[in-house]
Amino acid sequence: MAFRFKPFTNPAGQLRNGWWVAIFMLVLAALLFPLLIFSKESGAEVSFVQQAGVVLAASVICQMLRRKPLRELLGAGGRVWPLQWLQGAGLGALLMLLPALVLWASGLVRFTWTATSLEAWAPALLVCAGVAVSEELMFRGFAFQRLIDGLGVWPAQLLIAAYFVLTHSATLGPAGALGYLAGANIFVASIAFGAAYLRTRSLAMPIGIHFAANLVQGSVLGFGVSGSSQPTAWTPALAPGLEWLTGGAFGLEASVPGFVCIVLLAAVLVLHKPSAMAP
Repeated sequence: MAFRFKPFTNPAGQLRNGWWVAIFMLVLAALLFPLLIFSKESGAEVSFVQQAGVVLAASVICQMLRRKPLRELLGAGGRVWPLQWLQGAGLGALLMLLPALVLWASGLVRFTWTATSLEAWAPALLVCAGVAVSEELMFRGFAFQRLIDGLGVWPAQLLIAAYFVLTHSATLGPAGALGYLAGANIFVASIAFGAAYLRTRSLAMPIGIHFAANLVQGSVLGFGVSGSSQPTAWTPALAPGLEWLTGGAFGLEASVPGFVCIVLLAAVLVLHKPSAMAP
């Protein structure tokens, strides 16, 4: 019998995963464009919370079109999801506290307490939550999961990691030579977040890691987060002339200690058995 390749369906008669990725992008664009038009007309920026809502809506719509349960997309519910989120938050906090501790112990940074009101923390928490949810849904959600099913784990990981770096390119360029180290850090971070999803088959842990890493790096320790700044609990004073060690204005993501820590986290998440990371 002659082999016939069907471009739209797989041997099981199901729509190929590549087409599902394309459908997701089309649905996302259909939801995002009206929001962008409204934002332009009103003069208000599209918030990270709004972005998270759009990506979540597109993901849910596509999952419903596939006639698959939401738990396949988001992970198991009940007490498992918050426990995995807490595990991720702990890892994310350590991911930033450890390199900061190394820099402090080496005398490369000094911290000064900043009187930050509780009111100032509310928007910081909201921004960190919006970024974590929107980016993890975008990069570890529906499209990533379809790429895994269609291409395999590592092709999906590498493609999404490259795309993750590309979406941060606007902040990498102005960083100069530090942008190369920051880009490598962001690439490995994507691998780590993807491995967290693969270990748990849930978005809870990668969202927790992403949320806590941004919160601790920026709002708590006062470092830049991918080149941006915000009100902080501590103000760091960095040693001059050693930006490759401290990360400079870009943040710990562009520092050697930060890069070492994200590589170690990625290695732990990739190499450890799922049972070792599960609650």
